[in-house]
Amino acid sequence: MAIAEQIKTDLQGAMRAGERQRVGALRLVLSELQKAAKEGSDDELAVLRRERKRRLEAAGAYREAGRDDLADGEQHEAELIGSYLPAELSDEELAAIVQDAVRNSGASSAKEMGVAMKHAMAAVDGRADGKRVSGLVRAALQA
Repeated sequence: MAIAEQIKTDLQGAMRAGERQRVGALRLVLSELQKAAKEGSDDELAVLRRERKRRLEAAGAYREAGRDDLADGEQHEAELIGSYLPAELSDEELAAIVQDAVRNSGASSAKEMGVAMKHAMAAVDGRADGKRVSGLVRAALQA
């Protein structure tokens, strides 16, 4: 549980520094990680990705409703959670991975996109958003 331990350490530091917003966000993330561990899930990165995605969706909803103050708070929490995730792949790296995945899967048309996506998402291993991967796979299969 390396990530959870790091978050606990950061939580203690934020509490000592009096950073209330950061403390709240870290407590929520730590709670989700502990809940997943109790349920038998050891994939801390999946929990962090899910929580970041929730925050980004909430920020978008708040922005649509004209509540920029709440959206900014959700955006800040998403960035905080993202700091514990591995770095995103660059466009060039992602394009190369997608090309390899399409080639290795044997997919040749848009009908076989699912097979290519399965290979691509396994190779990406959470280092890129599924929408980015999907767009590149679709473009590779149409070319």
